[in-house]
Amino acid sequence: MSGMALRLRHLILLLPLFGAGGAAAGPDNYVDIARGKALTIAGDCVACHTAPRGQPFAGGLALQTPFGEIMAPNITADNTTGIGSWSADDFARAMQEGRRPDGSHLYPAFPYPYYTKVERGDLDAIYAYLRTLQPVENRVDRDTLPFPFNVRLLMKGWNALFFTSGAFKPDPARSAEFNRGAYLAEGLGHCGACHTPFNAFGASRNDKYLEGNQIDNWTAPNITDDPRVGLGKWSVEDIVQYLKTGQNGFSLASGPMKDVVENSTSKMPTSDLKAIAVYLKQRGAASAPTSTPLAAANPRMQAGEAIYVDTCAACHVRNGEGVAHLFPKLAGSAVAIQQDPATLIRIIIAGGRAAATDGFPTSPAMPSLGYRLTDSQVAAVVTYVRNSWGNAAAPVTEETVKARRARITGAAAGD
Repeated sequence: MSGMALRLRHLILLLPLFGAGGAAAGPDNYVDIARGKALTIAGDCVACHTAPRGQPFAGGLALQTPFGEIMAPNITADNTTGIGSWSADDFARAMQEGRRPDGSHLYPAFPYPYYTKVERGDLDAIYAYLRTLQPVENRVDRDTLPFPFNVRLLMKGWNALFFTSGAFKPDPARSAEFNRGAYLAEGLGHCGACHTPFNAFGASRNDKYLEGNQIDNWTAPNITDDPRVGLGKWSVEDIVQYLKTGQNGFSLASGPMKDVVENSTSKMPTSDLKAIAVYLKQRGAASAPTSTPLAAANPRMQAGEAIYVDTCAACHVRNGEGVAHLFPKLAGSAVAIQQDPATLIRIIIAGGRAAATDGFPTSPAMPSLGYRLTDSQVAAVVTYVRNSWGNAAAPVTEETVKARRARITGAAAGD
């Protein structure tokens, strides 16, 4: 082969490394990029930064907040509409301080109050991986909040009140496994962003950390070790199985957690899932007040039982035990007795589908029953489920279902 032909051959082989707007995985940073990909999966970045039917990481997903709709940005390596022009320092500043390269503030819908705990080396690895993504030109409207919430300078005051920057500090009194789980859950995993209730200003209530919240008309349940409404009945192995496969003997992942399992936890190392489980099992909380179940003779219970037998028992079984790997058990379900009944109401009205993973590739589904059940009937059957087979929780009113249905069907119509 002539020298000229050899040089042309080498040039052709190198052409893919010069894709516009992106950085390629050269041999010198391959390890960092592989680690960055694993960390990006742990952070479930794709879930928020991918619109329905959109390109991965190209943004455009509408995030619902109490203050209005925020569009998730494009984080591909496109130079004009993505983060292709950002430096590693720019990226770290956004993650750890909630600031854009020009110094303007990001909103905490982007969970920088959690990402601030991520080590700089891990952020650099994530940055290196994102630079290898195919650049996608997709301009996203980043100013969709109504006045006065669209004034980003207000975030300076919010940060002063509710944001504490700083890297994760291991607890020397805890095991290395616990601290690894804490680092993942409190940082990249940002579990508290969904599972911790907000105050009136949209900040997480640290005094109620992981005690449950409402997200997109679903209940993000209590995931402390509370024995009644949390994970107290789950073993470490039960938690690992749920995160890895999307189901265990207690529950099937659906709603927003379905996406977390499919995009993130099912692809994480089992050792990291076990570390998270160890951490969660040591997150105790003041037990929720015990409720007294409604008497079976209560008219609402009788009406709910009739609806359950006619509509639900074929799958969930008359005694609420369900069918393993297909229909979740309702007896003893912590989800069923959460203070907020949003998940039960939503899944009855709009239906739902559980996660599909390599461990359990079948994705069990529940049909929508909203077309055939009135608000009064939904309230009755939810009340029955929450107060049968050893369950005990506050009854649900017709007015609560009516308000929830309006929000659910409105959200569905906007999809």
